[in-house]
Amino acid sequence: MRIGLVGLGRMGGAMRQRLAETGAEVVAYDIAPGHGGVARLEEVAAPLVLLSLPDGKAVGAALAGLLPALPAGAVIADTSTISPLEARDFAARVAAAGHAYLDAPVSGGPAGAAAGTLTVMLGGDAAALERARPGLERIAARILHVGDSGAGQVAKLVNNLLVATHLVVAGEALRIGTAAGVPAEALLAVVNAASGRSAATEVNLPRWVLSGSFDSGFTAGLMRKDARLALELARAVGAEPSACGAAVAAWETPALPDDADFNRIAALLMQEERA
Repeated sequence: MRIGLVGLGRMGGAMRQRLAETGAEVVAYDIAPGHGGVARLEEVAAPLVLLSLPDGKAVGAALAGLLPALPAGAVIADTSTISPLEARDFAARVAAAGHAYLDAPVSGGPAGAAAGTLTVMLGGDAAALERARPGLERIAARILHVGDSGAGQVAKLVNNLLVATHLVVAGEALRIGTAAGVPAEALLAVVNAASGRSAATEVNLPRWVLSGSFDSGFTAGLMRKDARLALELARAVGAEPSACGAAVAAWETPALPDDADFNRIAALLMQEERA
């Protein structure tokens, strides 16, 4: 199976590795030199093309170069996280060219991509999904068809808004507990055996925060981008958040540079001294 791939950052690179391991013929391209991909974007044209790009601007540029080169009836599965409105515009543009566009953002990080255990939150045409499924199943354990174009991005933004909020409130709660004399490890053992648990307490804090590794492969800058997109969506639909909005504001601290691992927000809040 020939699969095109545009974007060879940590996620895209892990996808390429996984696809190759499953026997796919992967043709990959990245705008930055040194990633070992093909020289021209048009060379990745295939019946299925995956995009793994940082933002909607990059997706739009990729589509402009790809659409004239694609074979008839191709499917583009965009694993980038972008605005749902952008996704709907891209779907219309691709459909006008005779192809299909699926917004297919993912959860699971580079480790999940490398292991083939990603969760895909997919918006778009069901028939196009069935054409893309054999390729997507090589990198994903779960493919959740959420609805029409843009629905996958809505689901991804809701998910990441919760992740951003959970990390903030978990860091604050642990700061209270440790200030009261109970070690963070002991607090997490209780929380994760009780009703306060979340992915942040069960996975992120033990694996990347308390261990001090901070090597999840997802940056604070990317989480800020996703959280801002979520707030833009909330305002656009008249659902301004209060609690989640306050959590997103905590991500704007200058103490957390864009290139830092996103889990460092919890570490910063755990260490923060109250006035």
